[in-house]
Amino acid sequence: MNVDQAALMETDNERHTSVAQLSERAVRLKLAERPDRDRIQRVVDLADALLSEAETLARDKAFTEEASRLKPLDIVGGINFYDEVQRFETHLINMALSETGGNQAKAARLLGIKATTLNSKIKLFKIDVG
Repeated sequence: MNVDQAALMETDNERHTSVAQLSERAVRLKLAERPDRDRIQRVVDLADALLSEAETLARDKAFTEEASRLKPLDIVGGINFYDEVQRFETHLINMALSETGGNQAKAARLLGIKATTLNSKIKLFKIDVG
């Protein structure tokens, strides 16, 4: 091997070493950056779960408060089934409308009924949506 070939090999080895070092540094940087992003994403996910749970608790509380306001049923004296069903449906519709900000299409989806069914019940029960 002559001097030129040896110098060429040495330069080639240095190039591979520096590329390997840069590659290793890049991997370390990526690994260092990733936990921060993962932690931030975990915080965002936890905040989203917490918000969802808070909304569920608020709905449960509203339903419990409304249920406590309902008059007790007088089974011995007799119950008008259709009046009780209407009162219950009216309450559910009002809760759904309140939850969706008055949007009837969203309220219908929330209740699992068609928008036309919800609209007809609103008219039938004379529910104020304004």
